[in-house]
Amino acid sequence: MTTLVACIDRSDDVDVTAPVVGWEAVRSLVTEMGVADPEDSRVNCVLEGLRITRSLRDDDEDVVVAVISAAGDSVSADRAVARQTEDLVAEYDPDSAVVVVDSAEDERLVPIVESRVRVDAVDRVVVRQARDIESTYYLLKQFLADEELRKTVLVPVGIALLAFPVLLFVADSLATAVGAIATVIGTFFLYKGLGVDSSLATLSTQVRDGLYSGQVSLVTYVAAIGLTLIGVFVGAIGISGMNDQATLIVAMRFAFDSIPWLTVAALAAATGRLIDELIRDEGVRSAYVNLPFGAVAVGLVVRGFSAYFLERADVFAPFTMSRMDLGLVTVESFSLEPRVRLALFILAGIFVSLVGVRFAAYFNGDGVTEDLVEQ
Repeated sequence: MTTLVACIDRSDDVDVTAPVVGWEAVRSLVTEMGVADPEDSRVNCVLEGLRITRSLRDDDEDVVVAVISAAGDSVSADRAVARQTEDLVAEYDPDSAVVVVDSAEDERLVPIVESRVRVDAVDRVVVRQARDIESTYYLLKQFLADEELRKTVLVPVGIALLAFPVLLFVADSLATAVGAIATVIGTFFLYKGLGVDSSLATLSTQVRDGLYSGQVSLVTYVAAIGLTLIGVFVGAIGISGMNDQATLIVAMRFAFDSIPWLTVAALAAATGRLIDELIRDEGVRSAYVNLPFGAVAVGLVVRGFSAYFLERADVFAPFTMSRMDLGLVTVESFSLEPRVRLALFILAGIFVSLVGVRFAAYFNGDGVTEDLVEQ
């Protein structure tokens, strides 16, 4: 059994008549190539061919090593490789071949060799220092072949590059143009990365199924969206006259005014989902029972922290309890310090959360420990 180890060079960097055949001839050739240009990657390709030849000979195989080289345009070079391969096959009659290449261009010649003799293996030699560059080439080639990736990445980048000079001309400001481009690209990446496109694609189907099946959550979700818009509107009104305040204080005022509406919105959505689970009569998971209590608990805590910051910044006066006359008992008026009021809100949030956990355990007929284990 004879094996042909063929080192292919399509750019004709071998300054001798090809093909070069035999161990001694190839070893002499690689020495000349290395002395002439030590940085040439084809030196490593020929050395790899010699290494494979020695390894196969150690396994008691009959091996012929050869360097096939061609020059000229695409057609003439390919035909030269085919002719040299046919000469080697006619002279040595190999049963199989191992092809050694050092670039993607040379690797395209493998089918030509394979049409003349059976190719058992293709060894692509990559110089260690250039491995990242070579790998990047193949990744880029694979990327350009993927239509979905091209649409996702190349299209927005191309649009951004085309829009940049237009924005620069219209806005007459480099910062404005760069900011607009960065905003659009960032929004697109978030749109794709968070799967918003997939959610929107299935939204119409979900809405139709919800209407046909009579899901209560569909109505409560719409109500939650409306309540959320009201909360944002109320928060925007609250900060409309605070241009002279710090950014943190403005954010806290927005949270303080909007969080009651946002909490009610979350409570409405969670309650609708819980009712749907009850209607299905397939058992209700503890998470759905806990969700309304969790929404209220979070709302209380956020409200307490925002009120604390606003009171410390003198935006709000400390909370004052008016004098109450309860018949035999009279409670005099008093004020709560900001930290005391914050502590009360935090304790209220924890209490509501614990009530939710306990209620979920009671609702499912299990203890708290068993409920947590199931989750």
